[in-house]
Amino acid sequence: MNPTFHGNFRDDAGAAGVQDASVALLEGVRGELASLRLGLELPGTADARRTAGSAVGQLDDYILPRYRSLDAPLLAVVGGSTGAGKSTLVNALAGHPVTRAGAIRPTTRQPILLHHPQDAPWFASPRVLPTLSRVRGELAGAGTPATSAGAAPDPSAMQSLVLLADPAVPEGVALLDAPDVDSISDDNRALASQLLAAADLWLFVTTANRYADAVPWKLLVDAASRDILVAVVLDRVPAGAAEEVSADLRSMLAREGLAGAELFVVAETALDPLGMLPPAATAPIRDWLQGIAADAAGRSGIARRTLNGTVRALSGKVAGLAEAVKDQDDAGRQLAGDVTASFADAAGRISQATSDGSLLRGEVLARWQDFVGTGDFFRALESGIGRVRDRIGAFFKGQPPPAVKVEAAIETGLQAVIVDQASRAAEDADQRWRSDPAGRALLGTDDLSGTTAEFPADVAAEIRAWQGDVLAMIRTEGAAKRSQARWVSFGVNGMGVVLMIFVFSLTGGLTGAEIGIAGGTAVVGQKLLEAVFGEDAVRRLANQARHSLDQRCEGLLDGQRQRFLERLGTQQDGTPQADRLRELAVELAKLGEGA
Repeated sequence: MNPTFHGNFRDDAGAAGVQDASVALLEGVRGELASLRLGLELPGTADARRTAGSAVGQLDDYILPRYRSLDAPLLAVVGGSTGAGKSTLVNALAGHPVTRAGAIRPTTRQPILLHHPQDAPWFASPRVLPTLSRVRGELAGAGTPATSAGAAPDPSAMQSLVLLADPAVPEGVALLDAPDVDSISDDNRALASQLLAAADLWLFVTTANRYADAVPWKLLVDAASRDILVAVVLDRVPAGAAEEVSADLRSMLAREGLAGAELFVVAETALDPLGMLPPAATAPIRDWLQGIAADAAGRSGIARRTLNGTVRALSGKVAGLAEAVKDQDDAGRQLAGDVTASFADAAGRISQATSDGSLLRGEVLARWQDFVGTGDFFRALESGIGRVRDRIGAFFKGQPPPAVKVEAAIETGLQAVIVDQASRAAEDADQRWRSDPAGRALLGTDDLSGTTAEFPADVAAEIRAWQGDVLAMIRTEGAAKRSQARWVSFGVNGMGVVLMIFVFSLTGGLTGAEIGIAGGTAVVGQKLLEAVFGEDAVRRLANQARHSLDQRCEGLLDGQRQRFLERLGTQQDGTPQADRLRELAVELAKLGEGA
């Protein structure tokens, strides 16, 4: 975990150790946010992804660069709605046309940054907005009209920033003409948001008939949360309406926490042949900017105020993302738990079916009766358990039928149980996920409610492998029982079948007439095995065989379970990351307060 930082944005924050620690905190936040993986589609996840992405962008575009250079010129971003008059305002502030095609080279289709020539080094480097390439523009000759040449926009243009050095711009404050915040182009809107997030102060342009539009107000509310210096330019105000409209707009600004915002009113005025406003129309705005530029201490205060507010706002975003990570972790655990529970239930049902006598029905029971014989052998049991050992010896001397038919019947019956339970588990897991929005999104149009096509063959192969395990146990145990070697060598497969049957009938569980058969079967299997290996060995062999079967069944179910879990990706414990984000949010709040 990062250590506690106590950096601040006061004049003494330039002390190398404090500044380095604070930069380390901010870079740590950036790394943590960049590593977020919000893979589950939960309510609010899309917003959380956008928040994380925009926070990383703002750290790169504004917070880290500004913190490293508090004495850099202020970036005043001119933003607003389509047709609000942003470009006309920028032209008026510069005193000549600069923002239309034909007025600069190479293009006016890109966002334009006007700066004093002495401020060029600050903006020519990727200090701010590092993801935007730089294009050096040139002022057009005097008298060039600000009219569009109608050229098609360059698709890559909006990834560039046109730098235009102009002595008319006061040193210490640069003007950036941003795209429309409500543009029909997604790219333009995204770029407008990016540029506004990198601003030290905003000049927000709206009109008398559009000042209540929702999109600009959403951005103004964000500005209030950052404590950024905002000046609102109310453009094209009809004669006689200035007082009423201004009062209404000031009231709206106050309700949204922007009571201190500067408000400039530009009356509806005819433009000259170059598309320029009369100088007097924007003189108050020009004077305001020049006043800021002339006051070095004031500029530093604006930079610190905006930076502090932006870091405090970032703290809230990071805290919210911590909750988003926790929600992802909780949802992932729930989805994984649903699948695990479905297949755990299936494993329990398989275990029960392979130990309560359920398998000793139908073909398995018939083949077992053929193998041991239903006449003399069971009459021997009726004559007394004390004589079973002798009867078992006679049974083996009588060359019992091959055990292969019993093995085959066991394979068929056991395969049917496992496939059926796995299918039920998959169906249950599929239904659970489809009842959850995140699970539905992970499944998409895929149907995982059954087993894979190759699953029955895989089950059959595992059952045969388990039967091989049982025979290996018999051989190993028989090798240690030399006095019984003739029995074991005579019937390894037969004794293996007896052990399998004994495992399947440990608890009984059949009904009606089958009770006697199952009970007799259990006695037969147990006494046969004890006669050869002894009681302790029989218990050990039965436990080993049961454990081997359970493991193989678990492996088969796990393969089907993984079809769901792999959709969750590498599900890691999200608690540590959520905790880190919460701690970082606290540290950011301290940094933003200058603590």
